[in-house]
Amino acid sequence: MIQHNPKNERVKRRYLIELKERMGRSEATVDQVAKAIASFEAYNKYRDFKTFHYEQAIHFKKHLAAQDSKITGEKLSKATMHATLSNLKRFFQWLAGEPGYKSRLRYLDADYFNMSEKDSRVANAHREKPVPTMEQIKHVLAKMPSRSDIEQRDRALIAFALVTGSRDGAIVSMKLKHVDVVVGSVSQDAREVHTKSSKTFTTYFFPVGDEVRQIVVDWVRFLREVKLWSYDDPLFPATEVVLDRNNHWKVEGLKRAHWSTATPIRKIFREAFTNAGLPYFNPHTFRNTLVHLGETRCQKIEHFKAWSQNLGHEEVLTTLLSYGKVSNRRQQEIIENLGSPHSFSGTNAEKYMEAALMELRKSRVMV
Repeated sequence: MIQHNPKNERVKRRYLIELKERMGRSEATVDQVAKAIASFEAYNKYRDFKTFHYEQAIHFKKHLAAQDSKITGEKLSKATMHATLSNLKRFFQWLAGEPGYKSRLRYLDADYFNMSEKDSRVANAHREKPVPTMEQIKHVLAKMPSRSDIEQRDRALIAFALVTGSRDGAIVSMKLKHVDVVVGSVSQDAREVHTKSSKTFTTYFFPVGDEVRQIVVDWVRFLREVKLWSYDDPLFPATEVVLDRNNHWKVEGLKRAHWSTATPIRKIFREAFTNAGLPYFNPHTFRNTLVHLGETRCQKIEHFKAWSQNLGHEEVLTTLLSYGKVSNRRQQEIIENLGSPHSFSGTNAEKYMEAALMELRKSRVMV
């Protein structure tokens, strides 16, 4: 049975290189595009892309709707289908303009990968995701032991994620030199730290409590003053695993090296929340927690702007649109409080409106 088409492979490779090198897409994004194209090819029995017809797109959509998720065992979600079909649509639109394909493909035929308006709304609908409260995170930290080097590292890791709001991909690549516990800051230098979109920025410790900050301070001092590690050593080192006399693997302590991926960080989070009797929250949800905290702490636009920049966002709109959806509980509180004539200041309303309009103009969003 044919499992690949040489002509398709060549043009696919060209497209994926263009996505990465010209358009600057991340490895993860390129992998998702490659996966989408591969799934269509397999369904289409690896026919030459030059033979593409809009009916193939229609039949593939039906095929996709009938597939089960390998993770949940249920039908593929609308969001998953939408992502796959959108990637295919963009690929065939690009292909329709390439030499050797222009005369064979119609640009508009790629539109047949579109989902119905109803399904698209379902796929793009924003659903409230569980976010840990500040009390829950502090409860986890209080329950975590800190006797061994490994236990101290794990506890400091969770405290650091809350104090800085750093992504796990950035945390895994940080060195001791990137943290200044005296000033209370983290230099997220994209030359060495794996930040999103390779942005360089400084994060100052969020005001989440002196006890949480102290855990981070104690950890950095432990590595520098007790372990005598250098500034170029990892902030959160990997676990040293060795063979004992019986040829069994055992944990020896801290390894003077970075983790290769962020997977161990997520494992530490899972175990910590489970041991504290709470549902698992991944590291990224801490950023949502911090945004919710900022919404209640920041009294001026300038305050929230600084809070947003501290998360690595260049525009306040990014914080508001990506993380700042008001939770259902907070929504209820606000609506109920608006019944009071003194609950909302007209002056503040004007400031917020003016700032929002400025952000919209910067982003070139039409209103």
